[in-house]
Amino acid sequence: MSSTPSSPLHLAVALDGTGWHPAAWREPVARPRDLFTARYWADLVAEAERGLLDFVTIEDGLGPQSSLFLEPDERTDQVRGRLDAVLTAARIAPLTRHIGLVPTVVATHTEPFHISKAIATLDYVSTGRAGLRVQVTARPNEAAHFGRRTVPRIEAYDSPAAQDLVTDLFDEAADHVEVVRRLWDSWEDDAEIRDAATGRFIDRDKLHYIDFEGRHFSVKGPSITPRPPQGQPVVTALAHDTVPYRLVARQADVGYVTPHDTDQARAIVAEIRAERQTAGRAAEPLHVFGDLVVFLDDDRGEATARRERLDELSGEPYTSDARIFTGTPAQLADLLQELSEAGLTGFRLRPGVLGHDLPRITQGLVPELQRRNLFRHAYEADTLRGLLGLARPANRYAAA
Repeated sequence: MSSTPSSPLHLAVALDGTGWHPAAWREPVARPRDLFTARYWADLVAEAERGLLDFVTIEDGLGPQSSLFLEPDERTDQVRGRLDAVLTAARIAPLTRHIGLVPTVVATHTEPFHISKAIATLDYVSTGRAGLRVQVTARPNEAAHFGRRTVPRIEAYDSPAAQDLVTDLFDEAADHVEVVRRLWDSWEDDAEIRDAATGRFIDRDKLHYIDFEGRHFSVKGPSITPRPPQGQPVVTALAHDTVPYRLVARQADVGYVTPHDTDQARAIVAEIRAERQTAGRAAEPLHVFGDLVVFLDDDRGEATARRERLDELSGEPYTSDARIFTGTPAQLADLLQELSEAGLTGFRLRPGVLGHDLPRITQGLVPELQRRNLFRHAYEADTLRGLLGLARPANRYAAA
């Protein structure tokens, strides 16, 4: 989990609507009319692939976007509505060759059997470039879309009741991922015989019941989808605090964190490493990526003026859970290099305006990092695990 300044960095970009600033859709480059077309998303991912990025994440949710933390709002001046992230990734996969595709899935109200099958399918469609970003939701209005359970409204986030709820949601997410991972392994790699002459398509002894019994799920298995090309697609999660750090430590291959300086980054990496040890996974590789919102221009003043103009359109200053960087690609490269010394192995950048800041990442930041020997000059692997330096894992159910 450690990184030295000379180690190559990993880079991902987080795709959300027209960009992470709520007024991004009003920029001339934003293409809001194309937002619900396949071409729009294909163009974004093609640009990210031209920049040799490791992967893209695609945001998703189970209710309309909101400027409020835990409930819907009545705003009509911001983008509302989404395409399904997994289906979008599957549509884009055949149009790309190297870049990883990591859609967001909300564990709280979706069945792990469905998610396992969907991400395994994405791994087949992309020939080994699938991942998932697991997320939880504590929004009562989203629970009401499903009608299977109620989620109590959180009044004070630091109250014991709220902490219990959050802990429970993340424990459920950890179990969700565990079921998904076991289902990926429920077919051995050579379970399909496909011998037309003898009429044997599969070897039934190489399909396994997972028999998972937990507080949140009871799943028998096996999956209906054969083991994915990567064996285990890449599992990722965003974490801001101890409880989600624990989820990253227990179940993720990549964790996204939001440090605002180098000392904070170092402390977060140490905490996740300690949780990893407790979970008995200290020997397994884990990437910790720093999340940053970026507004990039050739001149810092231009970037600042653009962000201020967007704030004015929005009617309020933009704030984020992640550090917001406003400046030039070279200045961003300096910051990434500094933060990587704290043990971060990569970064997930959130472009303020996708149509403007994504090309600044691929055509400005990437060449700058390449000049510093901090980023690849060509894709060196055919799978997302390969790009991240993660070995293809053995199947837990296969006889040794």
